[in-house]
Amino acid sequence: MALTKEKLIGDYDWGALCLPTVPWAKSTRKMPFFARNDETPFLVAAVMGLQHCFAMIGGLITPPFVVMRFSVAFTDVKLQQYAIAASLILSGIFSIVNCLQFKIPGTPYVLGTGVLSVLGTSFTFLPVFENGISAMRADGTDAEDAYGKMLGTVMVCSFLEIFLSFIPKDKLRRMFPPIVTGVAVMCIGIGLTGTGMKYWGGGTIPPIPAGTVCGGKTCCAAGDVALPFGSPELVGLGFSVFVMLVLVELFGSPMMKNCNVIIALLFGYFVAGLSEKCVGSTCRKFVVDTNIENAESITFLWVKSFKLGFYGPAVFPLLIAFLVTTLETIGDIGAVYDASEESVESEEFDKSIQGGLLSDGVCSFLAALGTGMPNTTFSQNNGVIALTKCASRRAGVACGCWLIFFGVLAKVSGIISSIPDCVIGGMTTFLFVNVFISGLKTVAQVDLTSRRNRMILAISLGVGIGVAIVPGIFADMRASYGTSPFFPGVRDGIVQFLSTPYCVGTVLALLMNAILPPDMEILRKDAPISENKA
Repeated sequence: MALTKEKLIGDYDWGALCLPTVPWAKSTRKMPFFARNDETPFLVAAVMGLQHCFAMIGGLITPPFVVMRFSVAFTDVKLQQYAIAASLILSGIFSIVNCLQFKIPGTPYVLGTGVLSVLGTSFTFLPVFENGISAMRADGTDAEDAYGKMLGTVMVCSFLEIFLSFIPKDKLRRMFPPIVTGVAVMCIGIGLTGTGMKYWGGGTIPPIPAGTVCGGKTCCAAGDVALPFGSPELVGLGFSVFVMLVLVELFGSPMMKNCNVIIALLFGYFVAGLSEKCVGSTCRKFVVDTNIENAESITFLWVKSFKLGFYGPAVFPLLIAFLVTTLETIGDIGAVYDASEESVESEEFDKSIQGGLLSDGVCSFLAALGTGMPNTTFSQNNGVIALTKCASRRAGVACGCWLIFFGVLAKVSGIISSIPDCVIGGMTTFLFVNVFISGLKTVAQVDLTSRRNRMILAISLGVGIGVAIVPGIFADMRASYGTSPFFPGVRDGIVQFLSTPYCVGTVLALLMNAILPPDMEILRKDAPISENKA
């Protein structure tokens, strides 16, 4: 079939997508709508896919970068760069599979959603990886071996979501109502936001030489600069990210708003690159190009490998994490259908739910095999569909291709690894608190005037938030003399569970939801008394 201008470029109104908006003014721009199976012109699909790529890339690179930078690799920049590249490549491959949808031969089941629903590395598993690797390192395990054990444990636990994909969605929602899933997501967001603030203050990795002290405080490294944690210079660089986020929201075009996180991150990186810390006649840079120069030109999966293992204490937290992502995926796919103007009361929707959950589980298993962290659907991309009016699966496939392209170009990972921790912290704080807001939105679906619901929230969030603020409160579990080697492992598992905010919060919410009776009906004195019809 001959390529025509209509098929290559189309007649899309690029001005509506790219021109800046006037704050507080009513928009009169209208854009054409592309349904999920429409033949979108090549250029439109490529640009829309790039928007989806930029909308998710900030959140996608955060979990692997944070785990490698602060739990595993520390000063091993090559390993940090590989983890970022692997995450991009895996997310691209899985997004293509998820959008295309494949029928499983000989069964009524499918793999993938068949709508514009992209997959990326999940925030939900970040605290589990951090806590698990930290605990194993404290017991003398090598950091890379600890990461390999977490990957092996993920492969085992991913079968929970694969199993849940074959259970009807209505039964899953009855077993795990919004008040439970909302608590889980809120606790995840609260715990991660504190982590983001630590990075904003300068991170937790001291510069070389280790143990350098700045004014009585441990130094934080930013390029060639060494400053105390929370220094105004570091906080200011992180704050530049927030400034750009607000400016984009005020004046940015729809395309810029879709890519606000990556734009703000690059702006903070640009400001840091222009900044210097001068003492006398000596000036040091906040950004050095060593990481970029030393990065390879191209890379791919398995350039670096990890010895797979199994870590028992992380099983329960990982199962909770997979349960949370299962319920999030159901909601995300429903949101995609709404944005795509597709019916949620159709057989296609039920098939997308089943295929999406199966894709989540299978892709998380394959991600661990590919040395990456578990994947899940990215809800922020639903906003891109709503703004661009493009729900075509071709845009999702294009997004996957862009992600693979950026992952293979190792210099991209080199640029990301050279961004100062304080700038990363400014971005991740914004991203992490959005996780909390997602949970808040879920909880808002329930009746908050109900005494029963308030009791569930008070008990589960009270302990969950408390653990996030004071993480070591339940850690003092001493082994007695002569204890069997089996019991320290059980103890470590309990400590791991009690030290993870969303684990203890979710279990308490499940327990309270199961045992608390419904609210008693209140009969008001002025209310008419209806006759009791037998």
